[in-house]
Parts: sequence; C-alpha cells; structure tokens
Amino acid sequence: QVQLVDSGGGLVQPGGSLRLSCAASGFTFSSYALNWYRQAPGKERELVASISTAGVSTNYADAVKGRFTISRDNGKNTVYLQLNSLKPEDTAVYYCHAVLRTRWGTWTDYWGQGTQVTVSS
Repeated sequence: QVQLVDSGGGLVQPGGSLRLSCAASGFTFSSYALNWYRQAPGKERELVASISTAGVSTNYADAVKGRFTISRDNGKNTVYLQLNSLKPEDTAVYYCHAVLRTRWGTWTDYWGQGTQVTVSS
C-alpha cells in the first residue's frame, strides 16, 4: 500500500525557516521523481518543486527559486523541502506528490495528507 506522510509544517515569522519531510512507503522510492505542491486558501494547488530519481535534477516555481530547496534520501525513502526566507504569501498547505506506475501499466497520482505552513508575525 502506497503511503506518503507529510510533516514539519508550523507557524513561523517572516524571514524564518522550516524543513518539511515526506516519508514514503509501499513502492520503490528510488525509481520515481517526487514533487512538492502547495495550496493556499481560495487558490489552485500549484507545483512548488520537483526532484529526479537520484536527486541530480531539480526544478522550482519562480516564486520560490533561491529560497526553497528540495532534496531526497533514497536510503530513508524520504523527500525534503527546506523553506528559507519565508514570506506571508508562502502560507499554504504543502503536499508531497508522486506519479507511480501501476501493475496494469497505467499511472496514478499519490498525495500526502498535507502539512500546514503559516507565515505570520
């Protein structure tokens, strides 16, 4: 059974930092790219960052470039998102995401349960 468990959110002041974690199980973690999305109140869910299978290639939304860093530890089946220089507009629920191949050859989206990040003074 595939599971993605998000953690690490919280309340932080502007300019502060947080590290989010996503612990994965139920699939061959090292074989899949992973993503972090976020959804702010009243807004669409948006892609924040992506990382390739070995962690060599990463991509970021323009709004977070230079402030957020995605990384992964394939030995621990965990993907991380380091959030630095946080702004109030970063307030959102953050979700880990993976697209996995099923036994029937199709592709299915899996999501973590989300972790709330609130940036406020």
